Formats: sequence, C-alpha cells, structure tokens
Amino acid sequence: MKRPDRRKAYFWLMGTCLTLIGLAWFVVRLFSIPVAIGMSAVAAVIPPIAVIVANRPED
Repeated sequence: MKRPDRRKAYFWLMGTCLTLIGLAWFVVRLFSIPVAIGMSAVAAVIPPIAVIVANRPED
C-alpha cells in the first residue's frame, strides 16, 4: 500500500473515533448511558489500530 493510502486510512479511522466520542458524549448519553459507554469503549480501541495501519512496513 502506498503512503497516501495509509494516511487516508489513518484519517478515516481517527475521524471515526472522534465521531463516536462526540456522539456518545453529547447525544447518545441523553438516551442510553450503557450504549454511550460502549461507543466510548469502541472509540478507545481505534487509535492503536490506526497507528498500526499507518506504520505498516512497505510491501
């Protein structure tokens, strides 16, 4: 995979992470706290995955 593809994947993953956190803390918590906690937990797992994807060695 070329460098721009990895950069694009990194930004998509981090954008997803920020979206999940924002929705969980400002919208979903008003309706269901357990779902908001679950969304936050999923969002907490995404950054390490994004770093692994961005730093994979060249093929």
